[in-house]
Amino acid sequence: MFIQIADVLTPADLRLAGTVFKQKDGFEDGARTAGRIARTVKRNEQASPKGLAADFTALVEKRLMKNEVFLAAARPRDFIRILLSRYTKGMEYGLHSDDAFMDGKRVDLSFTLFLAEPGTYEGGELVIEEPAGERLVKLSAGSLVLYPSTTLHRVAEVTKGERRAAVGWVRSLVRGAEERETLFDVALALRQAEAAGNRALTDRLLKVQGSLLRRWGGD
Repeated sequence: MFIQIADVLTPADLRLAGTVFKQKDGFEDGARTAGRIARTVKRNEQASPKGLAADFTALVEKRLMKNEVFLAAARPRDFIRILLSRYTKGMEYGLHSDDAFMDGKRVDLSFTLFLAEPGTYEGGELVIEEPAGERLVKLSAGSLVLYPSTTLHRVAEVTKGERRAAVGWVRSLVRGAEERETLFDVALALRQAEAAGNRALTDRLLKVQGSLLRRWGGD
């Protein structure tokens, strides 16, 4: 299940992101945080996890924990890591899948939160491999794409400008991808029932949701 979520960040949040990315000495070689195989195809820069960059990643986590769509789709138990990445001309990240475990925790979901407007750089699409072909994703600043960490994906070479993003990994309360998708569908139906003022249907769906969470939730 691939979910795109618009307007995760406010305009003020994005201005803060701009300040972080303007720091001259705040970035390092991104290959340092990649897995053994992935580091051979990773060419980008990442913000050192301290100071203003650490404050901003904490803000991203706060915004996501208040976003109803993200919560319904991810059912987050832990944010394992959130990193700020920068790609300038000639940088790219070759085809890879994310590690199964990071910092001793199972990795279920990955996300890319775009922090630069698409018109300010060329290339830099998030390219996701699917059975029917490649899916290219390049969203407006403040918008996010959430996808399974098992997915093969890459970042296309940037040919002009600067691609900025926050990338993160989540351990979900619900291990299975199909189960998470079913719960997401139930959450959407629940929202529709509430909007229609159908109390009986809302109560029934809440019961179903609770039963499924008890069955599928946990480690």
